[in-house]
Amino acid sequence: MTITDLHKEEFDFFYATYLRKLENQEDLKSALLTGKEWFKNFISELTAEQLAFSYGEGKWTIAEVLVHLIDTERIFQYRAFRISRNDKTPLPGFEQDDYILESNCNQRTKEDILEEYLSVRNATINLFKNLSEVELRRMGTASGLPWSVAALGLAISGHQRHHEIILKERYL
Repeated sequence: MTITDLHKEEFDFFYATYLRKLENQEDLKSALLTGKEWFKNFISELTAEQLAFSYGEGKWTIAEVLVHLIDTERIFQYRAFRISRNDKTPLPGFEQDDYILESNCNQRTKEDILEEYLSVRNATINLFKNLSEVELRRMGTASGLPWSVAALGLAISGHQRHHEIILKERYL
């Protein structure tokens, strides 16, 4: 499934920013695998000083950005899992800045961050590779917005690509 396969009612317009970061022909599974390789390569080249770098006062460090990616993926993966199982319970939002404050990510090593990321991404890949077309099209509500399971998976990849661009432009 690619972003061109999504219908406009499968996601909120706000998240189109992330979805547009994916190439039109890149399917969900390929996007997840490409993102995994990018993360591994990116973090392997970072020094401890770079991991702690922030490009401005009040801006996240690289470590905080990377942990934010993990946190967000974990939450979107959970949402996709619930909705794919036809759970109609509206799922709450989360406050990303509060999560970062509680993450202790600036005391973590790049190896620790990578290990956690790989665990989460591998679980995401395993979830989505086993979903049928019917399950991918299932709709639910998260953060008060309509979502299909497929749109949640593509948003995971698009969100990572969004931050990849910011890291390249503003941090390195």
